[in-house]
Amino acid sequence: MSVFSSSYLTPTPPSAQTLNPVLDIARQVINTRSSKQFVQDGSAGDPASIGVGVLLGNWTRAPGANWDTAAEDQLSLLLNATPRSVDGAISHRTESVQLWSDFVYMVPPFLAYYGVLTSNKTLISASYDQIKLYRNYLYDSSSHLWRHITTAPIDSTGPPGDPSNTAFSFNDTGYWSTGNGWAAAGMLRVLGTIKNSPYSKQFSHEQDDLQDWISDIHNGMTAQLPDSGLFYNYVNDPTTGTDAASTALFAATVYRAVTLYSPDHYGNYVDAAEKARQALYANNGTVHFDSEGWLQPVVNPNSFHEMGKESPEGQAFALQMDNNWKQW
Repeated sequence: MSVFSSSYLTPTPPSAQTLNPVLDIARQVINTRSSKQFVQDGSAGDPASIGVGVLLGNWTRAPGANWDTAAEDQLSLLLNATPRSVDGAISHRTESVQLWSDFVYMVPPFLAYYGVLTSNKTLISASYDQIKLYRNYLYDSSSHLWRHITTAPIDSTGPPGDPSNTAFSFNDTGYWSTGNGWAAAGMLRVLGTIKNSPYSKQFSHEQDDLQDWISDIHNGMTAQLPDSGLFYNYVNDPTTGTDAASTALFAATVYRAVTLYSPDHYGNYVDAAEKARQALYANNGTVHFDSEGWLQPVVNPNSFHEMGKESPEGQAFALQMDNNWKQW
């Protein structure tokens, strides 16, 4: 069922029972939602991250939830009720136009998967277009890395947001390691969704761009990997602390890139991923996993400037790294 599989779009939907662990989570989310977002939040982008699970529930006709209504509501909010920049970038926040690198993992994969399942090429195009717009704002060609957050002028002809709320009017111009990982991982999901769909040939140019943009992040990250094998929370700033979560995500995306489209120039990047993975698993994992299996040390998933204690997303990154390494 993974979009990274050439057979993810089976002629008939698979049994919903085989997807229960995913669908149970998605079902609980949409059955307890209090707004048209999957999860009511000031972030316009984050709630969409569970969108693929919701679309799977609808495709497989899983019982116990109004999957189609929930997916349509979330899509409509993103496309029609979220502030945009003057050139069309959908804001990651609801209050104003604020563009976060995180968005690339949260929204474009939902748009691409929605488009493929409903034979809507406009949505497939939108998934690519949003990535391109975000890259135009956040990419730094001198470092080959993405900055974390920038604000942008709002399109005054569209949704106004909440101009009185100035809490999210800041920029974060640093190279947040997890943010670069989010961007690479989101692009990989969109690339896999398109590549392994009936629309692959129609979107060949877009796939070429995505491959180049993913490779560019791997280039920038590899150049900054410390001798320890673990990235700093902000790639080039040792004072921000060592972060095992973004390290695992970097390695996961490198292994996935190699298995998805077999780039011929990835030797150094694979070496860096192996260095990172081996550092995380040092002494049979006893250095960077505590007695309960939590990855350590990790950035606080709710406060990106601070180090935390336990990170659910860090756990997911470690699982992705291990799975993708085994497939490699």
